[in-house]
Amino acid sequence: MPASGTWGRLTLAEEEYLILESPMFNALVVEKTETGTQADLRQISYDDLPAGDVTVAVDYSTVNYKDGLCIGPGGGLVRVYPHVPGIDFAGTVESSDDPRYRPGDQVILTGWRVGETHWGGYAQKARVKADFLVPLPQGLTSRQAMAVGTAGLTAMLAVMALEGHGLEPGKAPVLVTGAAGGVGSVATALLANLGYEVAAVTGRPETADYLTGLGATQIVARNELNEVTKRPLEAESWAGCVDAVGGEMLARVLGQMCYGASVAAVGLAGGASLPATVIPFLLRGVNLLGIDSVMQPFENRQKAWARIAKDLPLAKLEGMIVPAVLSDLPRLGKEILKGQVQGRVVVDVNA
Repeated sequence: MPASGTWGRLTLAEEEYLILESPMFNALVVEKTETGTQADLRQISYDDLPAGDVTVAVDYSTVNYKDGLCIGPGGGLVRVYPHVPGIDFAGTVESSDDPRYRPGDQVILTGWRVGETHWGGYAQKARVKADFLVPLPQGLTSRQAMAVGTAGLTAMLAVMALEGHGLEPGKAPVLVTGAAGGVGSVATALLANLGYEVAAVTGRPETADYLTGLGATQIVARNELNEVTKRPLEAESWAGCVDAVGGEMLARVLGQMCYGASVAAVGLAGGASLPATVIPFLLRGVNLLGIDSVMQPFENRQKAWARIAKDLPLAKLEGMIVPAVLSDLPRLGKEILKGQVQGRVVVDVNA
């Protein structure tokens, strides 16, 4: 067969040869049981993979909050079992029915409900629609791309949204809530590298050194912000905010924003309700920006990944990485749901 990277589109005979050459591969498969769900490492075949335009040899995946739900209770995200979770992955195109991708191309997948309603990246092979993929940007490896992953892409989209609404370095600090988590870690490193003073919010005092290592100049204890105040406005403290918590903390933060500042809401670790008033919007012109990474158009994804390759300090990215393999995922899925995962877990699916 032709060497990887020099193939044109595989013929049917070549693809059949490839499948016969390596018919089985490892995957984390979740089954429905009488008492809930069970996740086990199994061998599956190409025939088991769902329909799609592009078959990818997966190099790395990662662990997100949604992955924890899909590995465990499902959270209403998984509708059909058996299921292979993993909402993002990076790897190399093995075969393609779409002219945009050729065997040997390196690609990233995030979003589009892959790993939820469509089999995902917790396997050595994946088959997906070509529309779901983005080329790996120059300057990043597949391992680095998964150290970024969905969480890091979301962080970059949040920073871009804040910049689009006037955020510039040199003003008040930018607040990052849930800073030791995946989105918060990347947001902290990005903002610091772009010249912003970053105030990192965490409920885990032991993460302070980790966060200052990413570039945070101020550590804010979670208990300072997680109670609603009766005052709709407090002192103007923050030039912008990347909020991964929601709930009461977001309500409190809205009243502390500087005039005309924006909050990019990226998560709801603290709850989906928002016990706030409209006063910050009316008297200070505060903006609340919703950030979705799942259904972002291709052009926006490409811009965000290009910014990540340019603006994220890779040395700091390396410091966020927690290495893992497929057999670690049942444990990690439980830990991330309990808020016990720090930084970015990078899963080597071939180890």
